[in-house]
Amino acid sequence: MARHGAVTFKGGPLTLAGEEIKVGSPAPDFDVVAFGAGGMEHIRKADLLGKPAIISVVPSLDTPVCQVQTKTFNKRLGAMGDRITALTVSLDLPFAMSRFCGAEQITSLKSGSDYMDRKFGRDYGVLIEELKILARAVFVLDSKGIVRHAQVVKEVADEPDYDAAVKALETAG
Repeated sequence: MARHGAVTFKGGPLTLAGEEIKVGSPAPDFDVVAFGAGGMEHIRKADLLGKPAIISVVPSLDTPVCQVQTKTFNKRLGAMGDRITALTVSLDLPFAMSRFCGAEQITSLKSGSDYMDRKFGRDYGVLIEELKILARAVFVLDSKGIVRHAQVVKEVADEPDYDAAVKALETAG
């Protein structure tokens, strides 16, 4: 199912592929790719279970707002340490994501790329059909993988509501 006008970019309506994720529903499974010390590795929803998790979705780490979003979450989540799991997802290649996160000292979030099949984007309802990139979004899951917070930012060029996401993460359990 497509949702036309679900998001805009500089005021122009865009279409999101997939269903909207609802708070209280089980988060869809996913398999994104990261580039780490051991080479290419997969990050799956199952890897997030056991503690609250936040998934920060960005169109591209090569853009200013996405960089601000990732740096802001990195800073705000740092104090939570290993009590939570945090992941940034985009369609950037895993190598580019790794390079950015290394250069910017992003240590509180893992990075995962949906470049292989865009399945995360479709299953989480954030794949922009016209641009073939992900919309800006934030999802918070509890330790069992139930969605406790979901925000797809209406205007792709705007930042998410950091306070609401962090509050949801703190109370997700």
